[in-house]
Amino acid sequence: MKSGRQFLTAGVTALAPAIWGSTYLVTTEWLPPDRPLLAATVRALPAGLILLAFARTLPTGIWLWRALVLGTLNIGAFNFLLFVAAYHLPGGTAAMITAVQPMFVLVLAALLIGDRIRYTHVTACVLGAGGVVLLVFKGTTALDFVGVAAALAGAATMATGITLTKLWGRPDGVGLLPFTGWQLIAGGLVLLPFTLSIEGLPTTISGTNIIGFGYLVSLGAVISYAIWFRGIERLPALAVSFLALGSPIVATLLGYLFLHQTLSILQLVGILVITSATLLAQPRQSERRNLPCTMNTGIRP
Repeated sequence: MKSGRQFLTAGVTALAPAIWGSTYLVTTEWLPPDRPLLAATVRALPAGLILLAFARTLPTGIWLWRALVLGTLNIGAFNFLLFVAAYHLPGGTAAMITAVQPMFVLVLAALLIGDRIRYTHVTACVLGAGGVVLLVFKGTTALDFVGVAAALAGAATMATGITLTKLWGRPDGVGLLPFTGWQLIAGGLVLLPFTLSIEGLPTTISGTNIIGFGYLVSLGAVISYAIWFRGIERLPALAVSFLALGSPIVATLLGYLFLHQTLSILQLVGILVITSATLLAQPRQSERRNLPCTMNTGIRP
């Protein structure tokens, strides 16, 4: 029964990265061009204000700075880097480079939380990296340096955010929606001054732009982040990080369906490899019975 609930939780949590995978298509087709800061800010800040209006709960004490740190890592910095990567790379490529973050989580969770590194975890990371290569590598595609750097930095930022969210948990008596809203607002406020000073506000907004921003605020932030933080609470950090690999898979498939991007046999194999790695990284019953009591970074079978 517990295994079934764990599988259901993982399946629901995977919906968030699937929604984020569509962000690349929305960015390139529906948003104003060359405005990654604006896109990230509009995605986060209105969504946080909406959640806070319903929850009406503010952070206090230690959670004033913790909410700022988590909001910066999970929302502000990560979204900015994500949009920079989306503007400089094909959607599938940007998402797959960002998806190396399970490797960062593997180490951070061992150092900060005490999660044990097992051979299956290492194998899953190797398989995931192999899937990345199969999906990303194209002999005729030139990778933009700025896009690659942004995607890798986004991976490190996301990994740190997942690990600290798991480490700190959620304050007692605070619901999931206000906890999500705090981080969205914090991330949006961190981005706002940079957006205004570097990009400024657009002089014209089309109906298509409004639809795109509405999609990012509703599905891309309010719903998806609530699902995501719920998953972090209930699943091991590494298991959650591998679920994020659903984002590049969705981005690649949408690029093929709507942007006429190619989808080769090797890419299909890469999708299968990534799926296998994600399943392998999910906790088994034996692992749940033997949770570590003290920090241990040794590799276990």
